[in-house]
Amino acid sequence: MATLSIWKFDTPEGAENALRTLQNLQAQRLVVVDDASVVSWRAGKRRPKTYQAGTVAGTTAGTAALSGAFWGLLFGMLFLLPIVGIAMGAAVGLAAGLSRLGLSDELLGQVRDRITPGTSALFLLTHDAVVERIEEAFGDTTAELLTSNLDREQEAALREAFAPEDGADTPAPVR
Repeated sequence: MATLSIWKFDTPEGAENALRTLQNLQAQRLVVVDDASVVSWRAGKRRPKTYQAGTVAGTTAGTAALSGAFWGLLFGMLFLLPIVGIAMGAAVGLAAGLSRLGLSDELLGQVRDRITPGTSALFLLTHDAVVERIEEAFGDTTAELLTSNLDREQEAALREAFAPEDGADTPAPVR
């Protein structure tokens, strides 16, 4: 079963530092990261900087389990729609789609309220309920956990809707 966990840090660099910690955990086969994205929001900036990090295996981005479309939709709902003020009907439709994938309005509101200028966040899609192991590894940081566990049906819907469309089979993550 997959878990989408969101880790908030009190500095714009915190999430990138945590990503390096995860590289070590994955190299030791202590966690399986199917996909990851980083949000870094420098103080004084209107919007955060975001990027998809993939599986975090090795020193370069690995093969991502999800396409950039998922992360773009999620980050748009979190950071762009409230600022831009796009028509409420469109926002409600997008939110309903995310809710079916296990990302409730309440969770989105919590994330939106906590990731602000001067902070960063690490969004992880992991397997086998490794949240406790990750939390232990982040013990020396100011990481705050918001999490949404996906049931098997939600995980399948997420992967089907947002799998990369490169036509190639994506290799399974190292376990």
